[in-house]
Parts: sequence; C-alpha cells; structure tokens
Amino acid sequence: MALLAFDTCFGAVSVAVRYRAATGDWTIREAYEPRETGHAERLMPMIAEVMAAAALEFDQIERFAVTVGPGSFTGVRVGVAAARAFALAATRPVVGISSLEVIAARGRHLLGARADGRSLLVAVDARRGGLYCALHRDGTTDSDIAPVWQTPDAAVTMARDHGALVIGSGGPLMAECAATAGHTIDTELASIEPHARFVALLAATRPSASSIAPLYLRSPDVRPQPGPIARQS
Repeated sequence: MALLAFDTCFGAVSVAVRYRAATGDWTIREAYEPRETGHAERLMPMIAEVMAAAALEFDQIERFAVTVGPGSFTGVRVGVAAARAFALAATRPVVGISSLEVIAARGRHLLGARADGRSLLVAVDARRGGLYCALHRDGTTDSDIAPVWQTPDAAVTMARDHGALVIGSGGPLMAECAATAGHTIDTELASIEPHARFVALLAATRPSASSIAPLYLRSPDVRPQPGPIARQS
C-alpha cells in the first residue's frame, strides 16, 4: 500500500511516502528538516514536495501515519490534526505511532551492531525537570515499558535495572544524575529525533484505526486564566 507518514513532535519536521515503484520494488521518498518552531507552516509544503518527488497523487495514498506524542504540545497537535484531516478527506485509515518508539527504531538502525542484544531506553528531555521515557527490549514488544514521564533519578534506575543503552536528549541529564550517585550508564545519540521514514516502516505492518488521539503524558506549560477576563472601558 502507498503510505504517507510524518512527524512534528520535537525539534524537526519530517515526511516520508512509502510506495511501490514502477519496477515493483518498495521505495521511500523522504524529507527531514531540523526545526524548533514553525512546524505547522513547514509541514504542508514538505508533504507536497515529497509527493511530487514520488510522482504520486493524494488519491493514491491508502494509509496515513503520524507520531502522536509525547512531544511538544504544539508539535503533537500539528501532526495529529493533519493526519486526521487527511484521513477524513480521503476516507482512508490512519495509524498513530509513539514518537519514542520511532526514536528507538531509528536508534537501532543508526547504532547497528552496537545495539545488538541491548535494551534501549529512549529518554527525551521534557523540561520542567522531567523526561519522556520508554524501554524497548531487543526482539520483544510485549514486555516493553510504554512511554511514561519520569524524573531523571527514576530513569537512571530503570536504565540500570535493565542494563539499557540510553538514547535521546535526556541521556546527558541522566548521566549527570548517575554520576552524582556514583553510578555510570551508557548513553548514545543525544541529538536523535524521530524520522518519518521509520514512522512509515512501523506503520506499514500495524493495524489501522478510525481515529487517533494525542499522547501528552503531562499537563501543558500554559493554562488559560480562570474565570472571565474583565473588559477595560
């Protein structure tokens, strides 16, 4: 099936389309751009660019896929809203994938043999003194620890309990906490981000859903003011 996937959860925007080329071989066209802001403004043009590179029309897409979080509130909302809109307009199914699972898949690809037989603990700096964490054991899915919000100390304990290799932006903070307690942990790929190529690869074998929902894990940094705002005369 032709599948359009994208990610806007953290510090990048990426798009990938997976489809069968005229030769019959599976092909992926992709674009990736580090971006701290402006995810919404860049996503649609990037989708158009990737679709044009693949010479595909939107009515040829049979499935949409997106990272549903955790991540920045704005980034998660942008991606989920776009996927919902595409799926509704095209009457096609949609698949939601955790951003941390996508990082784990990309991490194993980048690390190669260094990750063989190792559990990966994906730890992303969630700010406000916390981390988004998920444990991915090698060769298994049913025993993974799903995405959770953790303190750095608790994440260090998780990594040590499972002998895990830590990847993600939370790694340096965890290493510092571990050193303070007299421990060491293995960390790699501190700047790794999700990539839509791996969203597409994961979603190709996942059951689709009629709808998807954001995965936030913590409350927003900004909350509305309580009660009505008095109008100045």
